Amino acid sequence: MNIATLDINFSSEKLTLTNQRALYWQKHSVLIISDLHIGKTAHFRRHGIPVTYQVLEKDLTRLAQLIVHFKAKQIIIVGDLFHADNNTDIKLFKNWINNFTDLNWILVKGNHDRFSKSITQGLDFDIFHTYELNPFVFIHDFNEKYSDEFTISGHIHPGIFIKGKGRQRIKLPCFQVSENQLILPAFSLFTGLNTKTNTDTMRIYVFTDEEIFEF
Repeated sequence: MNIATLDINFSSEKLTLTNQRALYWQKHSVLIISDLHIGKTAHFRRHGIPVTYQVLEKDLTRLAQLIVHFKAKQIIIVGDLFHADNNTDIKLFKNWINNFTDLNWILVKGNHDRFSKSITQGLDFDIFHTYELNPFVFIHDFNEKYSDEFTISGHIHPGIFIKGKGRQRIKLPCFQVSENQLILPAFSLFTGLNTKTNTDTMRIYVFTDEEIFEF
């Protein structure tokens, strides 16, 4: 896996964007991701839609490599860690996370994280509706209540079309950054892309498997 990075300044803090759908904040040795939707593929299989187990396995392999690459000491998940009730994907995740018991895990609850206690049982997570680590407020979906704060959020799975050869248009995931808001791409590869958000006042950082660049 190739990890391409690009440093930006946001609220006078240096943040590292990656082409692997994650953000790294070196000051706190924290890896920040959003929208893993663990349990989604098993939920589809349960309803007769054939989705391979390798989808989640690839997501978790990428996450493990990012943890090792950045030597992260903590993980902030900005919502939608889970997608459905207890299923085989969640069991797989619980086994996988035992490899990283020395990390501090923080979950900001998303709209899909309406899980029962049986799902979080055995997971040593700190769980919040919003989480503050100066100067940022971490929240799953942007809320006008925090319009005067520097927020880092997810939820919308941002993407953008870029022009290819001829009339071809390529849809790629991206980070969206305004003066006081940073929106993360969905970490899971098994998600759609929302290309309908208004980006007129935002800087767009697009990425491929090989590179990340401002668009």
